[in-house]
Amino acid sequence: MTTQFTGILAAVATPLTADGSAVDAAGVRRQADHIIGGGIHGLVPGGSTGEFTTLTLDERKRLTELYVQAADGRVPVVAGTGALSTADTVELSVHAQKAGAAAVMVVPPFYDALTFEELKAYFAAVAEATDIPVMYYNIPSATGVHLTPGQLAELARETSVSSYKDTGGDFAWFSAVQQGHSDDITALNGWDTLTFAALASGAKAGVWGTASVVPRLCADLYEAVAVRGDLAAGRELWAKIFPICRFLETHNYACGIKTGLELVGVGAGPTRRPVLPLAPEHRAEFARLLRAAGVEVVDA
Repeated sequence: MTTQFTGILAAVATPLTADGSAVDAAGVRRQADHIIGGGIHGLVPGGSTGEFTTLTLDERKRLTELYVQAADGRVPVVAGTGALSTADTVELSVHAQKAGAAAVMVVPPFYDALTFEELKAYFAAVAEATDIPVMYYNIPSATGVHLTPGQLAELARETSVSSYKDTGGDFAWFSAVQQGHSDDITALNGWDTLTFAALASGAKAGVWGTASVVPRLCADLYEAVAVRGDLAAGRELWAKIFPICRFLETHNYACGIKTGLELVGVGAGPTRRPVLPLAPEHRAEFARLLRAAGVEVVDA
């Protein structure tokens, strides 16, 4: 249960067939090879970037299996398994362990916000059913769950939660956990536009959707800032990456990522309704941002 992740873990898309009706196995392989080949250190399917709320339980299981197979031991796979019920979350988490996932990422149920006691019971159920680490997915805007740093550390002490992906956007809160509770839980940045700040402050890892589109730039940023401590080189890279991150945060994220994947030549199919494709002018803007970052665009 002590597995700790380092590096950049890509929040990955769910490749779908052209009509959006099924998970595309060949598309999963294409994503994995593109991302791992770009130097990224792990894959996180089944999260927000992966449109998990639009997938059936069987599709979510299949997606985990396909990404584990496609990774083929090259990097760890952290499977998103959070659901609206404890039973579904446990079922998905048990399956992920059997499928070979290195860990699971669990978001709290995202309709009725849980109390802290309910949250601990929810994660305890996952801990009792599995023997792999759990990454807590902190995304208060979707779950309504706002933990204090101390509560997050308590959750880790009492369950199998060993790390958390912070998609809260509150850097002071992130820093408070990182600085005050690192013995209990490992902080992973999950807010794109805070990536440079998080790495510069000592975060050892991040879960980052942008890394699916421009993996080499993201891996180079990690190497410069987190490994070498070369902030000057990191700033140069960040000047290229930040506009892309900013763009993605101002549109539907999963749709933005899938648009980016098409633009760099590793398309993952459409997003599922109700999400609509990006408007042509936004697609063109994204293509300009990628070119400005030195990325070859094959489909503008």
